Amino acid sequence: MTVTDLVSYEDALATYDPVMGLEVHVELGTKTKMFCGCSTSLGADANSQTCPTCLGLPGSLPVVNAIGVESAVKIGLALNCSIAEWCRFARKNYFYPDMPKNFQTSQYDEPIAFDGYLDVQLEDGEIFRVQIERAHMEEDTGKSTHVGGATGRIHGARHSLLDYNRAGIPLIEIVTKPIEGAGERAPEVAKAYVAELRELIKALGVSEARMEQGQMRCDVNLSLRPKGREKFGTRSETKNVNSLRSVERAARFEIQRHAAVLSSGGTIVQETRHFHEEDGSTTAGRIKEEAEDYRYFPEPDLVPVAPSREWVEELRGTLPELPRVRRNRLREEWGISEHDMQSILNAGAVDLITATVEAGADSAAARKWWMGELARRANEEGVEPAALAITPAQVARVTALVADGSLNDKLARQTIEGVLAGEGDPDTVVEKRGLKVVSDEGALGTAVDEAIAANAAIADKIRGGKVAAAGALVGAVMKATRGQADAARVRELILEKLGVEG
Repeated sequence: MTVTDLVSYEDALATYDPVMGLEVHVELGTKTKMFCGCSTSLGADANSQTCPTCLGLPGSLPVVNAIGVESAVKIGLALNCSIAEWCRFARKNYFYPDMPKNFQTSQYDEPIAFDGYLDVQLEDGEIFRVQIERAHMEEDTGKSTHVGGATGRIHGARHSLLDYNRAGIPLIEIVTKPIEGAGERAPEVAKAYVAELRELIKALGVSEARMEQGQMRCDVNLSLRPKGREKFGTRSETKNVNSLRSVERAARFEIQRHAAVLSSGGTIVQETRHFHEEDGSTTAGRIKEEAEDYRYFPEPDLVPVAPSREWVEELRGTLPELPRVRRNRLREEWGISEHDMQSILNAGAVDLITATVEAGADSAAARKWWMGELARRANEEGVEPAALAITPAQVARVTALVADGSLNDKLARQTIEGVLAGEGDPDTVVEKRGLKVVSDEGALGTAVDEAIAANAAIADKIRGGKVAAAGALVGAVMKATRGQADAARVRELILEKLGVEG
């Protein structure tokens, strides 16, 4: 089904109520894998970070990563979950080329964390509570690369390459309870939930949660039911959605697709779906298995995990200020509206602005540069602002140079341009490019005299009381000094030389 085959979003919501379930996988930032000592660092040669355990070779035995368990408990606590006093791992059996053991070590009916919630704030300030079913520990799969064909998927490919470096990396899967009652805002709720969860994970320090690198990915389960009905409809599961915008688009598309199928008398197939960034559509993957199809059974090679209550409470005491609480505090400190803070959050700039303020910048100046020039640069390059080649401390230095009159806004932008180009820190760029504001009274006076002489008619208007015309002379001086003059001082000098009160 293509985008043109869909019913309108408004018509879909007039007839059906959407029900969502979101499954988010988070790669933990541990140094070694979940059940062996292999490195988790990125960028290594294919299959160079493997061992008999993560390859599932006969005779190998797994050992649980203690930091992985600690991270799981922290996540559960931050999500207001109950932490199990006793839980165990299970084998999830299925054949798939990038799962070398032919089973995944996961948790089934006994997760480490369960029955929690996360409050998320929508763009208009409304708070929506998302109930958490469970957060459980498991391991990641390897990576398949399909060579040939037009789509990069296995269909039509000439051959496939398998890299098991990622197999066994610790994962936490966070599963919501059915999300009901969101109505037309369901896609917005999905996006806000994943955004808030990402901020929470980053704040805990258990993962960088970079969606574009696959460190955090979301499966969007969606079904529709006719208005007034209680029974859920058949769901689809859009797999591995890897950006906030795509989570929202996938939910919206599936609402419209389900409505089109149901309204035409068709039947929804319970299946996985692939999301397509180029047009926001989804296409069928495979028929979705039920739990019994995986033949779960307890992992015989791992002992149960039994976090002591004392240890759990000790970890609770280490939790940082939660992101939404922190944002509300910063919003009050910075004196901005909820809408402005939401824009900063959407831009991924909260931590950057905070760090810039901590480096000595005024909060308004920090927001100005990160949400203006630097946001524009990030958008042009298609990256998050944090990926730009400039640090909060360097931005703070630029704001200091503007504050003490060494730079004006134009020169500050050129300084930032130089830093981004790898020309050095702000002071080095200013010196190399000769960007300092011209503040020498003699040089400014000469430039002002030349501007007055070259624009006699404008000078006469100013003498006649049309003070606003001074802007033209200021512009002439700024042009002559390549934008390096102090515009405010130039205006003062012009009026002084023409004998006019400012």
